[in-house]
Amino acid sequence: MNCRVVVEAAVPVYDVETPDEAVRIAISKTGELLNPDLNYVEINMGERSCPHCGEGLDPAFIAADESLVALELEMTVYNVEREEHASRIARKEIGQRLENIPLTVLEVEVIEDDDEGDADSEIETDSGDDVSEADESDDDEVLPEFEDLIE
Repeated sequence: MNCRVVVEAAVPVYDVETPDEAVRIAISKTGELLNPDLNYVEINMGERSCPHCGEGLDPAFIAADESLVALELEMTVYNVEREEHASRIARKEIGQRLENIPLTVLEVEVIEDDDEGDADSEIETDSGDDVSEADESDDDEVLPEFEDLIE
């Protein structure tokens, strides 16, 4: 199973005057920390809202020329067993590069395979089965039986 995971990060930015400037610097700073190892992670502005009235707020909070910027980091995690497994992998991969930046998983979405992907996997499975059957017959001749080893 493949999953798309969205993680929210609270990125601190220093010496800024406007929310737009804070967001630009935070995206740049995060991109530098993630690249080149995680260049497949998409970086977007986070969405914040007032907890009381639900009104939309800027993704950056500024006080004393310092800012805390909410960013959404999105990545696809392949070959996972469960959605929880995908979220743990995403947090670990991103968290290793963004030290001392708090992360929260916002969304985990299962990605459905295309019909073309299913056809390819069937072909791979068929060819893999043929090879494994041949390997099993060779293994029987080369390796002794388990019971023979015990005696």
